[in-house]
This record gives sequence, C-alpha cells and structure tokens, in this order.
Amino acid sequence: MPKARRGKKVEARRKREFSFRGLALPRLKEMSLEELAQVLPARARRSIRRGFTAETQKFLERMRATPVDKVVRTHTRDALVLPEHVGRRVAVHTGKEYKEVEVRPEMIGHYFGEFALTRRFEKHSGPGVGATRSSKFMPLK
Repeated sequence: MPKARRGKKVEARRKREFSFRGLALPRLKEMSLEELAQVLPARARRSIRRGFTAETQKFLERMRATPVDKVVRTHTRDALVLPEHVGRRVAVHTGKEYKEVEVRPEMIGHYFGEFALTRRFEKHSGPGVGATRSSKFMPLK
C-alpha cells in the first residue's frame, strides 16, 4: 500500500476533538451557568432555570471542594453533569451500592443517575422440579 494512502487512513482513525453543539470543551468550561443553559437540552435547561435543589447545590459545592483525584460519593442521582465535572470520578448510589463513574465530555447535559443503573437483568435457568407439568418427567439429579 502506498504511503500516501496509508496516511489518509491513519488520519481517519485519529480521534476528533470533542465538541458539544459546536463548542469545544475549554469554551464550555469557561461559560457561566446561564450561558451553558442556552446550549443544553430542554430538560437540563429547565433544571437550571428552576434552580438546583438543596441536595444538588450541596453536591456541587462538595465537587468543587474535593481534589480532582478523589472520588466523590453521592446519593444525588438527579444532579446534572456539568463541564466542570469532566475528568472527575463520582460514585453514584444505586440504592444498594455505589457505582463509580468516570465523567467524560459526552455525558454533559445528562444526569448522574443515568450512568448508575438501579435494576439489573436476572437470567433464570430452566424450570425446577414441580414448576410445570412437564417437569415431572425430568430425571431427578
């Protein structure tokens, strides 16, 4: 394969810089909350306009106060992922345990609860003895 063609494939494979609705991550981080609300989806915009709850406000203050390398544990599943959270690790409570989430730029505008699922898929095996009429013909182990 000629070098010219190989170079084009390598360029195509390189990761593009993240942009959220045409804005780069550094620009998003320097925006105020009101400016950011104009770019976010409707549900997130409404959350910002109505004001954060006391729990969410407390969580945001705790996020700003803790060092970047520390994991912040929270029960606040309805907190918005903001550009200032990118690169941080947050342990979100599922009702039973904490699921650690690494915040990536693609998560901006979503809620932390979306990334820590509360239900899990339970796969059942075949029916046991006495469960169905056909099970009486199954050999006992």
